[in-house]
Amino acid sequence: MKLDIAISPFSLSEVPALARRIEALGADGLFTTETQHDPFLPLALAAGHTTRLELGTAVAIAFARSPMTVAHTAWDLAAHSGGRFLLGLGTQVKPHIERRFGMAWPESPVGQLREFIAAVRAVWQSWQTGERLNFRGERYKLTLMTPFFNPGPIEHPRIPIYIAGVNAPLIKLAGETADGFHVHPYHTRRYLAEVVAPNIEAGATKAGRARADVTLAGTAFVAVGDGEAARAPMREVMRSQIAFYASTPTYRPVMALHGWEAQAGQLSALAAKGQWGEMPAVLTDDMLAEFLVEGSWADIGGKLRARYDGLLDRVALYLPFSLHEDGARWAAVAGAIKA
Repeated sequence: MKLDIAISPFSLSEVPALARRIEALGADGLFTTETQHDPFLPLALAAGHTTRLELGTAVAIAFARSPMTVAHTAWDLAAHSGGRFLLGLGTQVKPHIERRFGMAWPESPVGQLREFIAAVRAVWQSWQTGERLNFRGERYKLTLMTPFFNPGPIEHPRIPIYIAGVNAPLIKLAGETADGFHVHPYHTRRYLAEVVAPNIEAGATKAGRARADVTLAGTAFVAVGDGEAARAPMREVMRSQIAFYASTPTYRPVMALHGWEAQAGQLSALAAKGQWGEMPAVLTDDMLAEFLVEGSWADIGGKLRARYDGLLDRVALYLPFSLHEDGARWAAVAGAIKA
């Protein structure tokens, strides 16, 4: 199992030092998200200041971009990093695509993401081999590629594509066509075993692939600290975040699997009224324990490995990472996870 660390730097100037520190403590991957900042720019800086770390987006929003722009960015990052770039793509949800990005929400998000991935790979194939670009899908038609716009072949053209999601259709799509799947932090061990794993398997079987062809990466909600006084505040922060996710109708299947439909409905009703402060109390300690991994810094790595062994290939902690982190603590976590 590999340890990944996500960064959300306040400034691009922080990235080189962050990347060097993450590589030095023994982590395997550095990932960025598309929240307050562009997900690709930090990776260009990280690539120039590391030699071993895999670098990826977890995730960039596909429907906010065209396949051609994503193909160009990924191609350059793959070349600059010496083949260490992992392209992670997600669909987001309709309100964000329409109201945050000003783009059209597709009738079939899964179908369009499938076509998006195929289009990106067609562009890469054209650049690497020199064959004529002639991609004709329902949504995307890419047929113009003259030498002036062609960056040409690179040393590592096989760029892994990961996708993200919660529900079965996107999970199956990952099994069919992706190199990896980013499991949403809002998950339980039971959801991984009973929903994610069989749907990855079903998609892979449909495409004549093996489960091992798809890397499963996940981020774990954690309350980590040396003593209850350290863990208690973090536990409540995580309870609030999990309650927020559980209030989202799109993510309802996770709660439903455990028989918690009534609590999910209660959370949605509170969210609709803007009563955010009342939501965490809906999640009991027993419910929270299904989502959360708790432990000291000395044992959290082993606990993560125990929970996810056989279910995930890569794991990250749902924690911010800064230059002021205790390197020895994180190095111990990395060692335990990879043991």
